[in-house]
Amino acid sequence: MARCRMDCIEKPLQSFFKKMGKSVGSNPWWFLIAPLIVSAALGSGFYFTQDRISNNIEEEFTPFNGPAKTERKYFSEMFPEDDSMFSSLRQTTDGNYATLIATSETNILTVKMLEEILMLDSKIKSMLVSYSTSMSMQWEFEKSPDSVISLFSITYSIAITFSIITCWRLDNVRTKVWVGFCGVLSTSLAVVSGFGLLLLVGQPFVMTAASCPFMILGIGIDDMFIMISCWQKTRVLDSVPKRLGETYKDAAISITITTLTDVLALFLGCITPFGSVQSFCLYAGICLCFCYFYSLTFLGACMALNGQREAENKHWITCIEVPSDAPGKSKAFWLCCTGGRYNKDTEKEETEPISSFFEKFYGPFLTHKVTKVFVFVLYAGYLAASIYGCVILKEGLDTKNLALDDSYIINYYNHEEEHFNEYSFSAMVAIEQQFPYWDKDQRKQLNSCISSFESLKFVNNTMAWFIFFENYAEANNKPISSQEEFLNNLKPFLNFDPFLAQDIQWTPDGKIQASRFFLQTKNNVPMADMMVELRKTAEECSVELLVYHPSFIYFDQYTVILNNTIQTMLTAVIVMLAISLVLIPDPLCSLCVVFAIVSVITGVTGFMSLWGVNLDSISMINLVMCIGFSVDFSAHICYSFVSSPKSDANEKAIEALAILGYPVLQGALSTILGVVVLSVSGSYIFRTFFKIVFLVIVFGLFHGLTFIPVFLTLFGACSKSR
Repeated sequence: MARCRMDCIEKPLQSFFKKMGKSVGSNPWWFLIAPLIVSAALGSGFYFTQDRISNNIEEEFTPFNGPAKTERKYFSEMFPEDDSMFSSLRQTTDGNYATLIATSETNILTVKMLEEILMLDSKIKSMLVSYSTSMSMQWEFEKSPDSVISLFSITYSIAITFSIITCWRLDNVRTKVWVGFCGVLSTSLAVVSGFGLLLLVGQPFVMTAASCPFMILGIGIDDMFIMISCWQKTRVLDSVPKRLGETYKDAAISITITTLTDVLALFLGCITPFGSVQSFCLYAGICLCFCYFYSLTFLGACMALNGQREAENKHWITCIEVPSDAPGKSKAFWLCCTGGRYNKDTEKEETEPISSFFEKFYGPFLTHKVTKVFVFVLYAGYLAASIYGCVILKEGLDTKNLALDDSYIINYYNHEEEHFNEYSFSAMVAIEQQFPYWDKDQRKQLNSCISSFESLKFVNNTMAWFIFFENYAEANNKPISSQEEFLNNLKPFLNFDPFLAQDIQWTPDGKIQASRFFLQTKNNVPMADMMVELRKTAEECSVELLVYHPSFIYFDQYTVILNNTIQTMLTAVIVMLAISLVLIPDPLCSLCVVFAIVSVITGVTGFMSLWGVNLDSISMINLVMCIGFSVDFSAHICYSFVSSPKSDANEKAIEALAILGYPVLQGALSTILGVVVLSVSGSYIFRTFFKIVFLVIVFGLFHGLTFIPVFLTLFGACSKSR
């Protein structure tokens, strides 16, 4: 039977990590203290937190190179705002003003109601703070980080409790309670070091990065469970350095694969044109690097010290040597004062009940022919639902989702949508050239352009100074057929209506350099589609036109988010394939890992759509993270599968599940517990983070423990020879 081998990279790495493990096991205190000193030094960066915070909505949640920003620059320079004559219609930015919506259960257009509105207006004018202003969204958005600060302590308390419970053994010597606690501490040090380093070098801190610690916690604990599992497979009678060397030989490769894929996926996210995505990916990527190094140093040192205690058969609390058995003693004495038992035949630690479940029950059940057929049917259903969700996926970030659920501006937006939903924005259209408005033939071309705009189903009407001026000239018998007549009669008209004067830009010699008019739109088409159609119509016009509205700054995300997400994810998948081919000594199993990535991403994208999450810069962050997360569980199982010395594919799958099934399950549960508190957050951003991480972990777990083992059994010919 043909065998596929690609272990030219794996063997040198195994040799390196084995030596590293022995070094850590021989000098644990150095590797324990050094990360603490580094973390303390880098943690000084938190002093600059307030100076580094960057939560400007436009800067962080809109594309850096969006066309609307170029359009706004033109309109701001050509048509500067006149503070003495406020007009929200002519604002090129969000501006600084307040808006109120007055509602009533009865007819609001009554004398009594209008009197109350006037009274309300007079009271508001005397107030220093308005109820809702053009800056309200920005102010409310800046409150979001505070909404999760209290959740950090809850999350880490849950993580510590879970780690201690799952690392607990009835054996008072073999128990890994301290390792579980140090695993959480290691991830905490990684977050402190990563955040501190970036804050020290001046990297802006965007609110989206506040969700990083929740993710790092899950990944760090997952690595800890893998290392504990590999430690338990070593010979109890060997020295601590030798045991840790064997642990690193197997665990470090697996952890390296998952860390590399996670980090590279996040760093690839830094190429996106969204500041919020870049900030999250950079902070998360650097923290993951520290998490990896601290797992191999700090956590390894903790395991070595715990191993020394085990070698001396000392109690995990009192550190006093205890007997391995106590015949004739009470049950309470046996439970509390004995330990150090191991399997005399294999000279390894006793197998945990859940690991035995995977080896004796779940593994054989999963590799049965009937079960395999069912798994294929189940996967087909999963894929069908995922594809359906992808088809109905909506794009774009609703800006009101940036505010907290209990924000006062949510009611404002709800009332606006309820009572003023017929009409949408009024777009500005600039005539960029020195246009001869008095020339009838030229005006026909301009009128043709306006007709093209008005033929769009979402355009209600046109408001243009030259149309008003024509009506004025006609009503007052003013001649405007020549340039001189047009300009001489225009200036008195503008004095009559000074607001229209803001729509004309004059040259120094008294000619019209540029002007603008407005298109009132209806709310019967998605706003992003309106923007695209208006721009397209302007480009097709024979007159030089430019369309703009302040909302276009945010609508630009609709035009780039899908393509940018696909581009980033495809690049990441190719990189993941390259890493898998290098570090997993079996090409077909490397393809299985890539298959798992694509499959999980498809599932997460489809089901997040079914869960009511749009594709926007917030969910894009999580999808980029999903690329790395989706590798973790499958890579562990695949690497264990190809490393198995067994010849039968079913037996290889069973052994992989027996060794890593429980650690993978522990890692999945720890990650979910790490983010579950975000499900009750009052912020859309953090709830979205929870939803997508939950989907990633659930689907990744199903792939790692169900789909991938079954699919790997089909490639029995491609197993690694020892």
